[in-house]
Amino acid sequence: MDTQVDTAVDTEVDATAATLGPIRQTYSGTAEFPPMAQAYKQVSQVVRETGLLRRASWFYIFVASGIALAFLGCVTGFILLGDSWFQLLIAGALGIVFTQVAFLAHEAAHRQILSAGPANFRLARILAGIVGMSYSWWDSKHTKHHGNPNRVGKDPDIEVDTISFLDTDAAQSRGLIRLITRKQGWLFFPLLTLEGLNLHYLSVKHLVSQRAVKGRWTELGIIALRFAVILVPVFLLLPLGMAFAFMGVMLAVFGVYMGASFAPNHKGMPIIHPDAKLDFFSKQVRTSRNISGGWWATWLMGGLNYQVEHHLFPNMPRPHLSKARAIVREYCNANSVPYTETSLGRSYAIVIEYLNRVGLAARDPFDCPAAAQFRRA
Repeated sequence: MDTQVDTAVDTEVDATAATLGPIRQTYSGTAEFPPMAQAYKQVSQVVRETGLLRRASWFYIFVASGIALAFLGCVTGFILLGDSWFQLLIAGALGIVFTQVAFLAHEAAHRQILSAGPANFRLARILAGIVGMSYSWWDSKHTKHHGNPNRVGKDPDIEVDTISFLDTDAAQSRGLIRLITRKQGWLFFPLLTLEGLNLHYLSVKHLVSQRAVKGRWTELGIIALRFAVILVPVFLLLPLGMAFAFMGVMLAVFGVYMGASFAPNHKGMPIIHPDAKLDFFSKQVRTSRNISGGWWATWLMGGLNYQVEHHLFPNMPRPHLSKARAIVREYCNANSVPYTETSLGRSYAIVIEYLNRVGLAARDPFDCPAAAQFRRA
């Protein structure tokens, strides 16, 4: 079975390979993804009959309790350590804790935790604020992504933001960004150390610059309180240099953890042509990648390791995703639909390879690699 899974991964990666030189990206469309009109209806019926869409209240109580205890442990450690560079370990631990809170915010936004939609949205707004992010900014962006994953012009997750995910964006890069783009695959994970700061900046920018933002002052209030609770004791009790190092480590760990959890899900999977007409099942399954590993991967990635099932059933609670995987995978095997799943390490290798391939477009498009090699010789 593992061999079949690895083959599916290789097939999906090849689907985005160049066809007219190193920077020509292939877009998948209706011809590559034949319609399966009844697929989602058939799979979702089995999922409902199995009871996998029911709430899992005790699971989330357990997870929330664990996160709360971990946070209290970080506070206790911070107080006991005092003026010590070992505080950077506490900073790293807080980065991990806040990422776990972000996973819960993500699940609340998808109505996975509580029974009522409005209650889930309120919870998501509070949890996102605790992380230092704007729920309204994230929700608008994430909703568009779920509706059209990897579709050019409609998925904000493949829009350029330092990193280029499309060859056309890479070719248009200039200055310092162009230099980064050329080696963006290798620079991807180092750049994630700044992603935590970037998420905070984009959230606050959205809240203060957009005209109509639901819950604007609530979100700004929670974010301001969050930073006050963290910044005041850190800069009050630690030397100035150590305080800045503490915040830097916490933000870096948060950014890397968040990026490393979300990046494997779609990067390096087929890019959908903007005019393609695809059914829901094909669109979600063929653009998503699962991460193998079972329970440990689920805890590490907050359920994002079951990306195929999450995109098919976004309001399914985390503990039910593994059972849904068996149903979806069996259906895909029976109907010759590629089901992509690979290890976490292999997924990172695919992401790096894909980004480096896209980054080739930041070079001179008329610079023939063979001619360049001849000149060097």
